[in-house]
Amino acid sequence: MTEQGEIPGETGNQIAVRAAALALADAGIDLSDIDGLVTCKPPLSADNAGIDEDMGYLLGINPAFSTTLEYGACGFSLHLAAMAIQAGLANTVLLTYGTNQRSAKANFATPIGGAANWSELAGFIHVAGPAAMAFRRHMAKYGTTEDQLGWVSVAQREWAAKNPRAIFRKSMTIEDYLASPYVVAPLRRADLTMISDGGAAVVMTTAERARDLSTKPIYLASMAQQSAMRNDQNPDKLMRPWIADIASRVYADAGLAPHDIDLAYLQDATSVWVLQQLEWYGFCGVGEAGAFVAEGHTRPGGSLPVNTNGGQLSEAYMWNWLHLYECVQQLRGECGDRQVADAECALHAQTHDFFKGAATILTIRSES
Repeated sequence: MTEQGEIPGETGNQIAVRAAALALADAGIDLSDIDGLVTCKPPLSADNAGIDEDMGYLLGINPAFSTTLEYGACGFSLHLAAMAIQAGLANTVLLTYGTNQRSAKANFATPIGGAANWSELAGFIHVAGPAAMAFRRHMAKYGTTEDQLGWVSVAQREWAAKNPRAIFRKSMTIEDYLASPYVVAPLRRADLTMISDGGAAVVMTTAERARDLSTKPIYLASMAQQSAMRNDQNPDKLMRPWIADIASRVYADAGLAPHDIDLAYLQDATSVWVLQQLEWYGFCGVGEAGAFVAEGHTRPGGSLPVNTNGGQLSEAYMWNWLHLYECVQQLRGECGDRQVADAECALHAQTHDFFKGAATILTIRSES
């Protein structure tokens, strides 16, 4: 990964190229070894970054397999690279992401998806609106409180304080959280991701080849996806129950259960998404996530470390790429003061608002 925050004077593609060079150096391989390229087009990109034709040119490669995901957030890009390798289209795939969205002042107040026109009529021109409604629904069904929701952000800030690359590292107590003003009630600023510049890149190869590299490899044990394209036609849309379908498949394919997971990386465009995923991925009962986080389970020293980098709420907004970066670092044992002892298995999960989701289980065990 590159530095995060503000990177004025560079395009998203230039930032992505720097991240790619860092990833190749970390893997200990040469650019000539790359025969696959998966690029990710950032959301609402001001400079049309992330197109594979441009990235291939800037990198100076002619890979056998190359493509761009319009919605290439990390989990979906990772799955596509794995499928390309399994299909024999490539052996070693470079995945890239870079954005100057903060410096370019990209406009995120834009409804997306098949129901965008309806969302705009309702005033939902940013993820904060429907996320606030989703939490209102959780409050009404299960009695969840604002205090309980606040512990998602407080816990991740505690992790970020241990992460030198995080943007928001200043201490935040639950009292600080509750004293802050609403952005879209009942959500506060700490419940929503920041906008930041930065880049990340990943090298994926076969398990056989990885064993010969100098860097400790992390293995993909299973992956699963689910769409919810019907959007407002789906029952109880705000609660996103279809995430449970991803969970059942990703655990079954790995032969694992929630209690086998040592670390969880849950994409957090809003804190509400963390609550929902904790429930649907089986770390607590449905309706119990508020109490689960308030009891400290996701904090440093808790039973289920969640987003140990600080997540998108405190580290940086990199579309789940930094969650994967941190996940790999933790499994390698490279995280210093925030290292979780004896971590062997991690869940990396994300959603694209109300439209689709992806999950991956990563492990240090090659037999998986």
